Amino acid sequence: MQAKEKIIEFLSKDGLSLKKTDNLFYFIANTYNLNIDEVKKTFKNLVKDGDIFEVKKGNFVVIPNEEYKRGTFIGNARGYGFVDIDGSDEEDIFIAGNCQNGAIDGDKVIVKVLSQSDEGSDGKVEKIVKPVTKLAGVTEKVGGNLFVTPDNNHIPYKIRIIKGGLRVKEDERVVVRLSRKSGNLSGVVDEVLGKSDDVKACELAIIRDHGLYETFPQEVLDEARALPQKVKPSQKKARVDLTDTVTFTIDGLDAKDLDDAVSIERTEEGYILGVHIADVGEYVKYDTLVDEEAFNRGTSVYFPTSVLPMLPKELSNGICSLNENVERLTLSCIMTLDKDANVISHKICESVIKSKARLNYTDVYKVLCGQKADEKTESVKEQLFIMHEVSKKIQEKKRQEGSLDFEIPEVQFVFDEKGVAIDFDKRERNDAHRLIEDFMVLANQTVAKEYCDNDIPFLYRVHESPRKEKLESVLEYMKGLGIKTPSVPEEITPEYYQNLIKLCDGQAYTETVNKVILRSMQKARYTNQCLGHFGLALKYYCHFTSPIRRYPDLTIHRIIKENLHKVIKGARKEELENFTFEAGEQSSLTEKNADKCEREVDDLWKAYLMRDKIGQEFEGVISTVTNFGIFVELENTVEGMIKVEDLNDSGFLLFEKQLKLKGQRLTFSVGDRVIVKLIASNIYTRKIDFEFVRFVK
Repeated sequence: MQAKEKIIEFLSKDGLSLKKTDNLFYFIANTYNLNIDEVKKTFKNLVKDGDIFEVKKGNFVVIPNEEYKRGTFIGNARGYGFVDIDGSDEEDIFIAGNCQNGAIDGDKVIVKVLSQSDEGSDGKVEKIVKPVTKLAGVTEKVGGNLFVTPDNNHIPYKIRIIKGGLRVKEDERVVVRLSRKSGNLSGVVDEVLGKSDDVKACELAIIRDHGLYETFPQEVLDEARALPQKVKPSQKKARVDLTDTVTFTIDGLDAKDLDDAVSIERTEEGYILGVHIADVGEYVKYDTLVDEEAFNRGTSVYFPTSVLPMLPKELSNGICSLNENVERLTLSCIMTLDKDANVISHKICESVIKSKARLNYTDVYKVLCGQKADEKTESVKEQLFIMHEVSKKIQEKKRQEGSLDFEIPEVQFVFDEKGVAIDFDKRERNDAHRLIEDFMVLANQTVAKEYCDNDIPFLYRVHESPRKEKLESVLEYMKGLGIKTPSVPEEITPEYYQNLIKLCDGQAYTETVNKVILRSMQKARYTNQCLGHFGLALKYYCHFTSPIRRYPDLTIHRIIKENLHKVIKGARKEELENFTFEAGEQSSLTEKNADKCEREVDDLWKAYLMRDKIGQEFEGVISTVTNFGIFVELENTVEGMIKVEDLNDSGFLLFEKQLKLKGQRLTFSVGDRVIVKLIASNIYTRKIDFEFVRFVK
């Protein structure tokens, strides 16, 4: 870690250039008193990962800088592309067709900025740092040879199938391993997913195109299976014994990785709330094979019919899962609350618990509503009522502090025994869900504050305040709806955004305006700087509560455990500062990839279920307007497009800031309610097409 930091520090200085690379290695090693072999190895890894770039022989620069950036290439069927800059909200850089240097959609690249203007930046791909190695598509015969047409329509080339892989037939959906010799794309077939029209094969193809797999390397499985599946007596020494405390888990009916349990006690001063999280760090140590695999995956990925876990099931469903009536090692955040649910003191400790019950949201909600539930849930009814009481107080505090709750609906599918979707609707979110959310947020906030205040290297979940120009666009749109909005403040605060949301409460366009407001905000990410969480209106925030499924949580668990046993200082502190930065960057990227993959799989199943509804009419809300069409969202969360050319008018003009598409006779605005007819639903493209029928008065 020290060599990496010193190399970057050295190359960041102006005017340093040596004729031979070996001279550079020796110069860095002597300047900073480092081992020469370590310098060489670290330097090569930095070049490989795109952290530094050789502009010309012997002249290296740190990436990013003013002239060179690193990012993801976004292809386009028309031949041009863009580069999305890593870890930045900068506008994408435009890449002309002759400046792509062989890059295809999804490649990690270094791009040189050629020009900048108010209209954007143009650039040229200088190097492909991490190429896409596999992609999914459908086989077809062209002139006697088999080719693969990629499912990813951002790749406008057919891939010639070469010998060395699996034998395939025409019209099969496959995964090919790419070769890019002499600038030509070809590949061998690694996996046959099924027939091209098989919806399950289409789902698997999406997953593969995002570089995701259900299986783990054998050596990772071997390491995981060698871990104990029961808590050893020696592991319980020096831990706080909470096995007699009434703790329980509350999760979805089908959840298998139970990583959080809760406990509650009423006191004269208020409450003692315990949030007990699986101590995954006890089993997944730094620099092990399981740890390396978890770092690369970054997160578990959740699909309607399956989960791609971050950790092997021996850990995620086994020894790390807080299963009912078995002892499990945990990290506990035990918070003493006053009668208004303010945290007045807390303790973070290694502990051991024995969950008394594995509860689910459905039965917990029944109890909270005064209905009869199953025996297990009834047995902790008293604790649930106290928790509900505390949750309501936390929610009131959150409202007062400006926390934002958009209530954007999510989809929930119903599947048959063969794993094929048969129905779907909005996912329920009730007081049982909110109760757990409130307690997890409170624990995350409490843990983050302690480690920030004590200046210990840590990984935070940050959500920075929106940009002023984005807010101004929201206000202009709201004014177009006839909403009188307050002026833009000097400092944009969560309370200001909360007031905007309140202005729309109870209106037909409430959900749509919430989405417009949400789009104006920055994306939450992971970093080792405590920058606060705008959406939650919190100065301190981290992700502590899900180490089975998120690498940032596992990272800070191990830091907490290390800090509980010894003081973190000196070279170790420096190592952790570097590692938390790297883990934050990697976890932000894997989260983005997982979110995109999950959305695409949901869209596939929505398109599949809408196929037998062609010709039917639906009521929906205009969610987006563009110069090529109008997007309409139905009550069941399906979103489809009405093409501009299918609208009965002589021409349209897009008013981008007002979110309006205005024609000679018709004007379409985001938030308008309309009746549409379903005219097409394509599982291959995951696109749904509507025809405009009329406005809803």
